[in-house]
Amino acid sequence: MPEMETTNLESELSLFKYDDLEQLPERYRDLNESERNERITEATEALGDDVVVLGHNYQRREIVEHADFVGDSYQLSREAADADAEYVVFAGVTFMAESADIITDDDQTVVLPSMEASCPMAGMAEALQVDAAWDELTAAADGDDIVPVTYMNSYADLKAFCAEQGGLVCTSSNAHRAFEYALDRGDTVLFLPDKHLGENTAHRLGMGDSVAEWDPWDPEAEDAAAVAEADIVLWDGYCQVHERFEEGHVRAIRDAYDDARVVVHPECRREVVEAADRVGSTSTIRETVAEAAPGETWAIGTEIHLTNHLRRWHPEVNVVPLCGDACMDCNAMRQIDPNYLTWVLEELAAGRERNVIEVPPREKELAGVALERMLEV
Repeated sequence: MPEMETTNLESELSLFKYDDLEQLPERYRDLNESERNERITEATEALGDDVVVLGHNYQRREIVEHADFVGDSYQLSREAADADAEYVVFAGVTFMAESADIITDDDQTVVLPSMEASCPMAGMAEALQVDAAWDELTAAADGDDIVPVTYMNSYADLKAFCAEQGGLVCTSSNAHRAFEYALDRGDTVLFLPDKHLGENTAHRLGMGDSVAEWDPWDPEAEDAAAVAEADIVLWDGYCQVHERFEEGHVRAIRDAYDDARVVVHPECRREVVEAADRVGSTSTIRETVAEAAPGETWAIGTEIHLTNHLRRWHPEVNVVPLCGDACMDCNAMRQIDPNYLTWVLEELAAGRERNVIEVPPREKELAGVALERMLEV
């Protein structure tokens, strides 16, 4: 396993890290919804308190209807730790299952239903890649201290790397406090992997003019010395769902609905955030609609499945997708097919563990430190 150059950690690229996870058996591939529902119910009843099923806000209806808890990634990990179930089935993506493994007890086992559920944005900042960039940026910083901050939407080894380098993790709700923590302890923040959340956070702190972007993909990009002069350095990563939203979508919604208000996720582009009425995490978006008066129109700027859930959960509110037919689902979340959920639950009921996510001990310890620092801010 490759060893990082700037810290005492070993890691793999995510492509190879979970290459032993299993594919769905053929006999599960043609189940209809009625068959799935019956079999999932039987398996969860057989497992009882030994299992907790977590469904991310971006999962489809057929998944969240079977979840014990529905929410965002860190919230769900906390629910898993508090539930104290022997098995945690996380209907999310790989980094979420890793986070659950980090904060749950050692006697709890985390299962990811599908091996294909790997967040593209998390893959845009592999720890080995960041390690090489860190060496270059810190050498160019001329004695200034750089403190890394990684978004929750990153792999455990990157969380561990940040802890080792004096940094921490953040959510979309507390990114501004994480930036303040880092700037209290250093001269520059390196934020990864989501440049849009980073830029929006910089503007929230009144530091929009103190930002530079580090592009690890372009050999002709701005050199390290110029980038390291900035107070906030943004890694060139992004969410493929939220980057689809454009300012024109906001204008179109306002033209279509006289009374429309717009709420968007801070992973959206800066101009979309500026045009919106409200900005916040998936929890904030849920709260916004839940607190809306009957008849209000809210356009939702996030993954389409959450918009669909909000329509079902709050029929008294006119909930519309911000970009209409262009609002597509998350490719990674889509991989948690309901048939996969049926399979892993039936296997657990039969005493067999499939697709277990287990973070290595040293990595788990350090990633836990990064999360603890987040809770301090």
